[in-house]
Amino acid sequence: MAEGESFELRGVEAASRAWFQTMVLGRDLCPFARGLVEDDRLRWVVSPAREAEALLETLQVELLRLVDAEPAALETTLLVHPFVLEDFEAQLEFMDLVDALLEALSLEGEIQVVAFHPQLRFGDAEDPAEHYANRSPFGTLHLLREASVAAAAAGHAEVAQIPRDNAAGLRSIGAETLARELAACRALAETPPGG
Repeated sequence: MAEGESFELRGVEAASRAWFQTMVLGRDLCPFARGLVEDDRLRWVVSPAREAEALLETLQVELLRLVDAEPAALETTLLVHPFVLEDFEAQLEFMDLVDALLEALSLEGEIQVVAFHPQLRFGDAEDPAEHYANRSPFGTLHLLREASVAAAAAGHAEVAQIPRDNAAGLRSIGAETLARELAACRALAETPPGG
């Protein structure tokens, strides 16, 4: 967290929702997301965790909640973690713990967890703008049902084209514009001094 920045959980959620509306839905980065929002089957959780171990405990609770819920009521979860894993490399290392947790809970092949982060970098990106396909105002873990991902992919004739279209669209917008948009979303979480 940059010096001088302080956040509260409600502000973090507002910033994250603004990012989702602006980037994910507004830029149509995920053609399957809009229906989840319209049907109110997307759960938002902002973790107050300040250590990786506490975040892992919250993740376990949310994984089990998702597995126990009917897909018609809860399809996917976005777990935002503003106070821990602020460095992208730390989040990458944390994903090894996520994989171990999925294995320990026997959820491999049932649930997948996708990472978003303000500093996320794709190793094979041709242009810095492409990183914004998975950049978010704060570190975020997206919990997805494997069966739903497979069904959505089967129902979308050009699913393999989505990442290529996203990359091309983001390149046409440019990294500078995307960085400003992401910063504007993140600023919604800032608590004014004395606030």
